[in-house]
Amino acid sequence: MMILALNAGSSSLKYAVFTTDGAIGAPERVLSGALSRIGTPEGPPDHAAAWRALTETLEQRFDVHQFAAVGHRVVHGGATYMGPVRIDSRVEDTLRSLIPLAPEHLPQALAAIDAVRQWSPTVPQMACFDTAFHRRMPRVAQLWGLPRALAEQGVIRYGFHGLSYEYIAGAVPIGRRAIIAHLGNGASVAAVLDGQSIDTSMGMTPTGGLVMGTRSGDLDPGVMLYLQKTAPDLSRLVNHEAGLLGLSGTSDMQELLARDDDPAREAIEVFCYHVKKTIGAYAAALGGIDTLVFTGGIGEHAAPVRQKITERLEHLGVRLDSSRNQANADIISADGTAVTVRVVATNEELMIAKHVTDLLHAAT
Repeated sequence: MMILALNAGSSSLKYAVFTTDGAIGAPERVLSGALSRIGTPEGPPDHAAAWRALTETLEQRFDVHQFAAVGHRVVHGGATYMGPVRIDSRVEDTLRSLIPLAPEHLPQALAAIDAVRQWSPTVPQMACFDTAFHRRMPRVAQLWGLPRALAEQGVIRYGFHGLSYEYIAGAVPIGRRAIIAHLGNGASVAAVLDGQSIDTSMGMTPTGGLVMGTRSGDLDPGVMLYLQKTAPDLSRLVNHEAGLLGLSGTSDMQELLARDDDPAREAIEVFCYHVKKTIGAYAAALGGIDTLVFTGGIGEHAAPVRQKITERLEHLGVRLDSSRNQANADIISADGTAVTVRVVATNEELMIAKHVTDLLHAAT
């Protein structure tokens, strides 16, 4: 069987094709790629154009009838979905109702679902939710200090990057108490106890938590009330004009590391400081750390960032080996330290393929 895994972001469309014999957890990647910078002069003009380019690639290599299913990374499943589901009209209606919680991502996912339906009307489609990994967090980690009625309406912490965290938790030994830092243009940290998420930095939407590429991360509510009166487009400000971009003029960490000016240095310091603080908080939540994992584009490739984040965490048992860190080795902690520090390339598309395989298996 062939499975197509789709990961539609706000400005990108990642894809991978897997083969499987139907055995649970055994898909093999045969093709993968990405169409990026959608909506810019350097990339496809919109997601529809990106999908047309992808279908041309797929049809050159495969017969559409070979595909047993298509799996989608869907950023937000709200309080409804605790795991992957087969997509039907009811699921799509629920996703439309959740658009206010992820307006930068859910419309693209729904458009991808519709595009697949037009391309191959009978192929089953599955939704794999980025929030699902965190849905069993302790209630205390989900609640804010707001009236209880708002929590009952769904105003709680959901967390994201769940497919990435789920992959990491199953790909390498992480011990009982692990902190995983998924650091890319979108960035978050998760505390994982016995393989289960117990806290994570993103909140009700992917804008919350750490300072990111173009997202503000957490803000004083008073700041939001002030900006509501002064900013003409508050959503655009906190999602597309803030973060590293707002602090320095660019959201590209490699570019910032290559620059030698105060705004670049300060943006890097702010980013690393927020990650460091979150690691310290999650060490308290976990009662210590066995493993610290870096993943995502920055986490996997930016050795100076990992070095800055882990400085002054020696009291937690974290100490890097400088040469291993510079080499982006699998294990970058120094010998004899209490905490194993790992660099792991994430694989969200493989998790999608595994979930789809499991759903297909369960349906037979």
